[in-house]
Amino acid sequence: MMSQRSGVMSQRRGATLVWITLLLLVSLCSAVTGIQYQLNEEMPPNTLVGSLASDQGLPDTGHLYKLEVGTPYLRVDGKTGDIYTTEVPIDRETLKDCRYLFEGDPCYLEFEVSITDLIKGQSPRLIEGRIEIMDLNDNTPQFSSPILSLSIPENTHVGTLFPIPTATDKDSGSNSIADYSLTAPPDAASLFSLQVAQDTDEKLPQLIVLGNLDREARDSYDLSIKVSDGGQPARYSSALLRVTVTDVNDNPPRFERSPYEAELLENSPTGHSVLQVKANDSDMGPNGEVTYSLHQASAMVQRLLNIDRTTGIIYVKGLVDREEVGALKFYVVAKDQGPPVKSSKVQVTITIKDQNDNAPTIIIRGIGLVTHEDGVANISEDTPVGTPVALVEVSDRDEGENAIVTCVVAGDVPFQLTRASESANEKKRKYFLQTTTLLDYERIKDYRIEIVGVDSGNPALSSTNSLKVQVTDTNDNAPIFSPSLFEVEFAEENQPGDKVLDVVASDADSGTNAELTYSIIMESSIKGLFEINANTGEIRVLNQLDREHKEQYEFHVAAADKGVPSQRGTATVVVRVLDRNDNDPKFMLSGYSFSVLENMPPLSPVGMVTVMDADKGDNAKVSLSVEPDNGKFVIQNGTGTILSSISFDREKESTYTFRLKAVDGGDPPRSSYVGVTINVLDENDNAPYVTKPANSTYKFLLPLTSPETHVERVEAEDMDTGPNAELEYSIIGGNPHGLFRISQSEGEITLTKEFTRKHNGLHRLVVRVKDKGKPPRHTTALVHIFVNETLGNVTLVESLVGHSLYTPLETDIAGDPHEYLRLQQSNIVYGSLAGLAGVILVIVVVVVIRHRLQKETKSGYQAGKKESKDLYAPKQGPKSSKSKKGKKNKAPKPAKPLEEDEEASLQKGLKFNLMNDSVNDSPRIHLPLNYPPGSPDLGRHYRSNSPLPSIQLQPQSPSASKKHQAVQDLPATNTFVGTGDNSSTGSDQYSDYRITANPPKYSNKQVGDYYIKARPVQQGI
Repeated sequence: MMSQRSGVMSQRRGATLVWITLLLLVSLCSAVTGIQYQLNEEMPPNTLVGSLASDQGLPDTGHLYKLEVGTPYLRVDGKTGDIYTTEVPIDRETLKDCRYLFEGDPCYLEFEVSITDLIKGQSPRLIEGRIEIMDLNDNTPQFSSPILSLSIPENTHVGTLFPIPTATDKDSGSNSIADYSLTAPPDAASLFSLQVAQDTDEKLPQLIVLGNLDREARDSYDLSIKVSDGGQPARYSSALLRVTVTDVNDNPPRFERSPYEAELLENSPTGHSVLQVKANDSDMGPNGEVTYSLHQASAMVQRLLNIDRTTGIIYVKGLVDREEVGALKFYVVAKDQGPPVKSSKVQVTITIKDQNDNAPTIIIRGIGLVTHEDGVANISEDTPVGTPVALVEVSDRDEGENAIVTCVVAGDVPFQLTRASESANEKKRKYFLQTTTLLDYERIKDYRIEIVGVDSGNPALSSTNSLKVQVTDTNDNAPIFSPSLFEVEFAEENQPGDKVLDVVASDADSGTNAELTYSIIMESSIKGLFEINANTGEIRVLNQLDREHKEQYEFHVAAADKGVPSQRGTATVVVRVLDRNDNDPKFMLSGYSFSVLENMPPLSPVGMVTVMDADKGDNAKVSLSVEPDNGKFVIQNGTGTILSSISFDREKESTYTFRLKAVDGGDPPRSSYVGVTINVLDENDNAPYVTKPANSTYKFLLPLTSPETHVERVEAEDMDTGPNAELEYSIIGGNPHGLFRISQSEGEITLTKEFTRKHNGLHRLVVRVKDKGKPPRHTTALVHIFVNETLGNVTLVESLVGHSLYTPLETDIAGDPHEYLRLQQSNIVYGSLAGLAGVILVIVVVVVIRHRLQKETKSGYQAGKKESKDLYAPKQGPKSSKSKKGKKNKAPKPAKPLEEDEEASLQKGLKFNLMNDSVNDSPRIHLPLNYPPGSPDLGRHYRSNSPLPSIQLQPQSPSASKKHQAVQDLPATNTFVGTGDNSSTGSDQYSDYRITANPPKYSNKQVGDYYIKARPVQQGI
């Protein structure tokens, strides 16, 4: 027994070595054509089977791995290519391709994985592989019945062997049946034992008779037989072996040959005889009668075949399909009828021969990123040429020539088939269905692709399968506005929310790629003014528009589709705001004030106003008028120039006030008013006049007077106003030693140095008083200062003062002690001569004067006659009218520059002039100033303080009888504007021009008690 088991174990080890060697050879061979892994069955989910990237050197980044074949048992990681098990367990015994394997045949689970390069966009590669499913001991060996029957003749010799029905195990290899054991009760342990024989790849249990059997003593025994497999841990089961003691049958049937092999054409009809097995039994009678039965036949064999129990003919029982099973392998048992029953068995192999009864099978499925649903593949129109749309698997279940299939794409479509792999399996070919040209959704939206497969059988069989390829739209068209420029006119003073216009765009794409969303490209100039309906493109205004604020709005609108990425088109919208008469005419200022010079001629421009109307067209045409219209002023429409209808006289009226009315041309018209003030300015036509001190007075100072002592104050007035009346004081003569200075603005004369002996005597300061007019006017005053220790001889001082009055101004009188002493001495020596000469001189002068006074009106001083009150009053008579006439007929000449007048005056100085009839009536003092009416009569003052006769001083400035005016013509383009308030301001603030009147206000002008004839200014006067 032990030797038998050792032999069995040796056979098992040898078989294992052979199996491993075959497995290695198969692995080496398959490595050429594909990838192979090994995996035990029944592995838990997510068990790693293998890594395509790391194991096979395939890329692990930038590629997409997709399992094409292998579901539902496998899944693949899209990034790494790692293959894992799923929730569906892999049972080797139930796999379709492993269900009818013979003992020792490997079980394979095939898979296919596509690899797509996501970076380069290349066509996917197809990787084919298979996994050898290794058997696990997951099935328990089972007997065909829980009770096994065995008949043994009573005369059986000790050591005779009787076969026991074998058990079956779905596992294979070491996990299949490994051993049998027998358990007998005590009364049967000495009669029976078990021996396990090895028949090729099968364990055969046999019952050994150990003692003599006597049917009459006991006709049956119940034993227990146990079968176990070789798995770890081992699985086992038991059955009741019932041994029946019968009469003797000593020859078993014997088959004529072993094994039996036959071929069966598939699709053979039922009852078709396949093979006849025959066994002979040398016994006689019932012991030689042989019956046949199928032994260890699979369910497939039992379904397809049957055997005639008497003849041993195996015939077709069911429909035989080679594509379902290629070969049938089973045993036939031949039994005789003797007791005990003797039997033998033989192996029968029937190979199923192919008929061309299967048309090619065309399977179309997705590949890579392209998925199929209900026979429809969606592919983007921007797919590159050569992109696989589907994986086409063409197979034929037949064999040989019947399985060689030619596959083509029918019709004129931009697709073709290319081999997906170079597998040696001609029965199952795989093709990529690829594009041959660029697709355009806008031209053709879908294709019906028909694939035809024809095998090489005779007659040939064909089949077709179709795939609908729908070209999906890509967002390759931007929305287009038509037109691209929208122009609309829209009236101002609208209501918020009013519709402006509709903009419409179109998109050649479809679906979401053609669904448009409108928007306004916001700019700061239109922010918050317009809105657009995102779905319809309707543009509305959010606020009230004002044409005067902005006349035209230009902005951009956009239409964006909902594609990914989105495409956008733009258009320009121009909204022109139409005008309404909603604005009053508006003067630039709330009030105007103009300053003009007096004596302007009528219709002279006074000022200019500017009026604006923010509206447009007739609504902005403005007409101007003066209110009240008293005839003094008119205004020019178009220029806004105000003209005077009168000549201004500041002394009569210095201010004029009126309103201007502006009316536009709208319907109804709108109007506005503004106040205008005209200020009449005075001309610088009056020279300053000195009120203090008089030319004939003097100031007494002691020689010890300290410096900075105020000596005298020159006071003067000017009838003009403003800068024309602002006076400046200066010493222009009589101060050669620099003893005195005068305040420029106040006229205060101050001693600047200490007196020395040579400074004793009379000092005559020539003081000029000048205004700030343009041109300036001035007058000259004499200030006498007598410096001495005493004032004993007043008459002498007065004579010195009188003498200085006719001493030329360019001659300095600045004190001289030596001259003073000589004068005292000469008075003693020449007293008589001087007195005599003086008397004679006086007589001659009196005679001459009286002679002239007889010819003219008596208005001057006459020797020996008491002066009348009107001596210095202006004369009335024909001279006045003559002056007026000359003034009327002859335009006045412009005043000479002051510097020339001053130079002439300095050259002539103060001297006596005997005037002829055409100039004056009597000797007068021509004072260097002009006095207004009411001024003190300085002439009388001089007479009352001086014994000298009245004399006439020549004027040091242009004649006061004539207005000195600078006249400029106002340009037509000049505009006079006011200050915006009611204050009186000169138009010089706004213009470089002044308006002056040419004609003088008076033909004769009376100043003080002096009558001055108006005549053209002549040089030297």
